[in-house]
Amino acid sequence: MQDEITQAVLSREEVARYLRGGTGETGPQARERIHAYLDELRTTQRYPIYRALKHPLYPILRKVERLSEGAEHVHQATDQGRVVYISNHKSHLDYLVEPLVLEDNHIRPPVIAAGINLFGGPLGMLHRHVTGAIPIRRNTKDPAYLVTLKAYVAELLRRHDLFFYIEGGRSYTGELKSPKTGLVHACVQAGIENLAVIPTAVAYDLVLEDRILSRQGAKRRQRPFSREVAEMIASAVGYRTRAFVCFGAPIVLDGWDSHSRRDVLDLARLIRERIGLLHKVLPTALVATAMRPSATRRDLETRVQATLEVLASRGANLGAIASARAAVEQGIEQLILRSVIVPESQRYRVRDRTLLRYYAHSLDHLLAHSPRSGARPH
Repeated sequence: MQDEITQAVLSREEVARYLRGGTGETGPQARERIHAYLDELRTTQRYPIYRALKHPLYPILRKVERLSEGAEHVHQATDQGRVVYISNHKSHLDYLVEPLVLEDNHIRPPVIAAGINLFGGPLGMLHRHVTGAIPIRRNTKDPAYLVTLKAYVAELLRRHDLFFYIEGGRSYTGELKSPKTGLVHACVQAGIENLAVIPTAVAYDLVLEDRILSRQGAKRRQRPFSREVAEMIASAVGYRTRAFVCFGAPIVLDGWDSHSRRDVLDLARLIRERIGLLHKVLPTALVATAMRPSATRRDLETRVQATLEVLASRGANLGAIASARAAVEQGIEQLILRSVIVPESQRYRVRDRTLLRYYAHSLDHLLAHSPRSGARPH
């Protein structure tokens, strides 16, 4: 028996057009493939169980202090209609932290779009039957999949809010990556009146899987998820951080043309730009940007002050920075605990250059073409 969303997807004009042929497949073949993809995408959110998940996950979540900004934008948008949260992607913790920040602010839960690599084994069962996440094949060019996905998202948005990551996967280098346009196009194509995008930025003092990500970025390859989880658990020993989730003013999708590639790309770039400005500037990133192979505290304070002046002129989110001196003190302490730098007499020396660059890269989108004071560490 077909569920309501499946029936609605099969009734959409773009799906009917695909089923009529012209793709090299017969009608029955095309229908079979679309049904298979619909089975893959089908998900159920059981919110009471979802909320209860934070209790068994408490050993990890207690290490993360959740802080939020801009919840008033979300309340305003959700009062007026459906909402799409579009965020940057730093860590696997994002899937836990960002929905919990919404709950902290008494905001209805969205359905999350996540990479299909997260849907194997018990975690996959959890995503399909509890969190309500939908699996995304990020790099496929299969027209049957793309037409099915976009139609599914359009129908889903008539019933739920949606949350997805504009970069696709996590950033292995620490930088804010270029936007992916597939799901942005699907949201515009949905044609839902008053549908609004909430640009969302998440930032951590320390990213739980920072070493895993920075190594993968250097080697340009992805490790098996099960192995990565084991390493993340090991990395959690002694780990503590703040997580800043910042929501921006809504971008209403009325007036954007889904048939114009230029419109969709411009919209994706606008959302990424808003996310970049919302992204909280933190002490670890500032010290990493200012660090050289060896530096004194005074050197770091001078460089951080110069960097802060550039960031302020570009509208960066500096709310977590009291002063250059305080930022250097906090950043040094956290990077020493993470074994990124080490104290040596009256100076600090780089111990893990790859990881230092990972944290420095998080300011690249704000410091592009900046003077030497904002350059990345050598």
